[in-house]
Amino acid sequence: MSALLKIRSERDQMSAIERRIADFVLDNAHLLRDYSSLQLANALEISQSSVVKFSQKLGYKGWPDLKFAVGEDVARGDGNGSSEVPSTAPPAGRHAALAEALWQAKSAAEQETCSLNSPETLDAIAATLRSAHTVYVIGLGEDSVGARAFALRLVQAGVLAVYLSDPALMPIGLSRMRREDVLVVLSEHGRRSALCELGRIFRERAGHVVSITRHTANPLRTLADQALLVSAHDDRAHVEPLLYQAALQHLLDLLFLLLCADGDERMPLLDRGTARMRQLLES
Repeated sequence: MSALLKIRSERDQMSAIERRIADFVLDNAHLLRDYSSLQLANALEISQSSVVKFSQKLGYKGWPDLKFAVGEDVARGDGNGSSEVPSTAPPAGRHAALAEALWQAKSAAEQETCSLNSPETLDAIAATLRSAHTVYVIGLGEDSVGARAFALRLVQAGVLAVYLSDPALMPIGLSRMRREDVLVVLSEHGRRSALCELGRIFRERAGHVVSITRHTANPLRTLADQALLVSAHDDRAHVEPLLYQAALQHLLDLLFLLLCADGDERMPLLDRGTARMRQLLES
């Protein structure tokens, strides 16, 4: 995991002083080579030992090692997640440059997301979905797009899945819920009160909750039995949602492939379903 990703992912669990250091590093990653630990401490009006302890808490020997790791991230283009296209680029080449920058940013978000979710976690969640009696999938706002598509993918993989468009309708069916049922909740920030309450009720009825959120600390992630995390960062407010959706879709697609790789049972079912769908579309 890159140094900058470590800092972003652990920031919410840091102390107030550590967050000040983290924010400075994230905001000034390209300038850190000019700062010694003492200069950084003076700039933030904290002790030099706080900078050293911050570096060691992230797994580095000291500030020089952390600074070097951040410098490598910046050299790879991980500094702030943005890749601006030069305004002087020729009109014909500007579109290609813009497309390339967007592709690189999406790829970086997908790679960071993969690094946050271990193979063991993905396999465990795939096993949970595979053994479920019914999988309920819900997401609100932009998350509803991914939730609806994922529910369809689950059905294609031979999993009984139900897409929920309104959390208010979910409690109606809880009386029929089984212990083997699973609720998958997609919520970027994990703070929607309706979804958190739904997850709490579902768990109280002995169901299993899987959350898919950003990698920040949030209520939904806390109450979930299993959690998948998405990483996507960009200084531009109109670009960051694009990166989040790309990384989220990549994660859901990976989970779908793991379900399809379950021996010889699901692939024939998936192939037959795909063939029937093709016939319907072509007729």
